Amino acid sequence: MKKLKRWYLRLTRKQKLLLLRILLAVVLFACVFTLERLTELHKLIFLALYLVPYLIAGYDVLIRSGRNISHGQVFDENFLMSLATVGALVIGEYPEAVFVMVFYQIGELFQNLAVEKSRRSISDLMDICPETATRLVNGEEETVSPEEVAPGDILLVRPGEKIPVDARVLEGASALDTAALTGESAPREIAVGDKAVSGCVNLTGMLKLEALCGYEDSAVSKILELVENASFNKAKSENFITKFAKYYTPAVVLAAVLLAVIPTAITKDPATWVYRALIFLVVSCPCAVVISVPLAFFAGIGGASAKGLLVKGGNYLETLAGAKTAVFDKTGTLTAGAFRVTEILPAEGLTERQLLTLAAGAEYYSNHPLAVSIRTAAADVKLTPPTKVAEAAGRGVKAEFSGNVVLAGNAVLLRDEGVDFVAQKDDSTMVYVAADGRYAGVIKLEDVPKPGAREAIAALRQAGVKKTVMLTGDRRAAAEKVGEAVGIDEVFCALLPQEKVEKLKGLLHKKEPLFYVGDGINDAPVIRLADVGVAMGGFGSDAAIEAADIVVMDDDIRKLPLLLSIAKKTRRIVTENVVFALVVKLAVLALATLGIANMWLGVLADVGVAVLCILNSMRMLKK
Repeated sequence: MKKLKRWYLRLTRKQKLLLLRILLAVVLFACVFTLERLTELHKLIFLALYLVPYLIAGYDVLIRSGRNISHGQVFDENFLMSLATVGALVIGEYPEAVFVMVFYQIGELFQNLAVEKSRRSISDLMDICPETATRLVNGEEETVSPEEVAPGDILLVRPGEKIPVDARVLEGASALDTAALTGESAPREIAVGDKAVSGCVNLTGMLKLEALCGYEDSAVSKILELVENASFNKAKSENFITKFAKYYTPAVVLAAVLLAVIPTAITKDPATWVYRALIFLVVSCPCAVVISVPLAFFAGIGGASAKGLLVKGGNYLETLAGAKTAVFDKTGTLTAGAFRVTEILPAEGLTERQLLTLAAGAEYYSNHPLAVSIRTAAADVKLTPPTKVAEAAGRGVKAEFSGNVVLAGNAVLLRDEGVDFVAQKDDSTMVYVAADGRYAGVIKLEDVPKPGAREAIAALRQAGVKKTVMLTGDRRAAAEKVGEAVGIDEVFCALLPQEKVEKLKGLLHKKEPLFYVGDGINDAPVIRLADVGVAMGGFGSDAAIEAADIVVMDDDIRKLPLLLSIAKKTRRIVTENVVFALVVKLAVLALATLGIANMWLGVLADVGVAVLCILNSMRMLKK
């Protein structure tokens, strides 16, 4: 009883009103039906009595039908229901008329509930928009709209509040709830220097942030825009059904008219053939197909969003379901995009710790990914900031500290400075170090595959992907090493952005769709060119996310098989709905024409099938 009460309270005002109308109409219909069986009142009295539940249940259907006719939109489900039920009343089939209208409204209620559940899944994503932001101006707090925040503004975010715009942490540490964006329940820890993405909820500590952009350029604004525009990108199946209904409905109305007129002219029995024509109209209503197909795609998008997968339209799910080739970028997609120190090789007379201290000190002020990785490896070392730093573009840095001149960079830097050493022959990325003109050693770093990358590729292959390809601008040795580690079939390396585009053109196949997964700004043209472009959204560039058709909000490559599974399941449900609805309708239409099916069976063939198709579509929203 408590569950039923909670379910009722979750209904919208419109849904509650429709439910009460249905229940009232059912009770009154049962009373009148029982009275008709027990008494022998005049038919007109029963007509008046049956009209009460009929109008309670279907007054809005009649109004919509009349309004659409006045606007020139004649052939829709409202017209078919109105024509069939009014016709049933005219020929004296009062219970059938009421039952058709009540059952039709039950189907409408199921449809509303299904759409609302899908919308609620997407609304969880839409709820990431903060209502206000707290800005610090001359040390004073002021509450403003997120739209008023400008880059460089200093913001305060208290526990329980949403991050208003993309920002960098200046003071404080906390855990962020990213579930609305990524579908992940585990909080994400952030501290000084980390990026806080808009839309996340601050869970624990007070944060002082510096806005990196305005609201319109933040992640939350872009995500909301993508979700709002998703409904405009209809799948081919949806477009086909829309066109199908446009021609199908007038055709069945004409068929029903011919079924009523021609046999009547031959048999002189209008009551029989008009009744059969009315059954024909009820059965032929395309509600099940017209409702369930777009609902299945809508539910698929809602189910995907609940998993942190932002799909911009049903057409992309439909295309992805048939994809046979998966193409990947390397850095940031298959790999973590963050280098890790894998080996420290000091020169004779030095220890690993001493070499690491020299390199981390020289890279003290650098934001280069290699420098950040070296400082991370030296987290437990007390570093002395250099007094003088000179950067050599594309080669490394020259720094002075503690009375030493330290070089940290590639082999070219050390040779240019006249340092005598032997370069390593290895596939790793190298940072060579020298102190006071003498070779001090080398630090090796690698961009390692993402956790679960190999398992994700294997799962995609099991899901029907025939070929996996990697396109990267990295060196052959590094690219092939990653490709082999994650199980990629074919690797193309040392590619410039325009060369990636040309390679992808050669992989495109008219009959077998291809999807491309990337995250960098250089991936945007390739993502746009692919049949379906997928962006890794957690750390991906804005250009890649905007160009993509689908965004993996938390960068987790292990969600790609789940995405493909959702796409295939959506397409399978659409096919099931269409085939089931048409087979049942054609069978009952044939029975109605032969006089075997009555109005009750006709209602089951229409509204009953629609309800079953709606329930089938709702499977996409199961957790």
